[in-house]
Amino acid sequence: MSNETTSQAESPAQVVRGLYDALGKGDVPGVLAKLDPEVIVDEPAQLPYGGVHRGREVFVQSILGAMMGYANVAITDAQVFEGPADAVVGTLTGTLTAHTTGEQFPLTMVEIHTVEDGTVRKIDVYTKNPHELAAFYARAEAAGTR
Repeated sequence: MSNETTSQAESPAQVVRGLYDALGKGDVPGVLAKLDPEVIVDEPAQLPYGGVHRGREVFVQSILGAMMGYANVAITDAQVFEGPADAVVGTLTGTLTAHTTGEQFPLTMVEIHTVEDGTVRKIDVYTKNPHELAAFYARAEAAGTR
């Protein structure tokens, strides 16, 4: 039996499931392994880490670093739905708990992933109530250093 990399044998949905599993465990190397080196992540502009981010290291520093800098992130559910071709829709729910205040915020996101050659190439992120989420981050930051 050959020892080829499993990512080439994985379906696009399996790649995203692996990404979500690594995110849920806080496994940054596991997250990086599922992202293309030039991944494009488009977050809602209202958020402190909003905008278009290019590259997996930028994703980890600018998005995950900002989210986890403000709050503990607990993912309680992740669903993956395979779409046409290399498109995958994922839903994430969980809770953010502000480091500074202990305030909790229910997190609900829908993400559209483009998967090619065993890695996620693009993620379009849609967050429920992005203005309320931005206000949560503002309160957390105003209460003290992150």
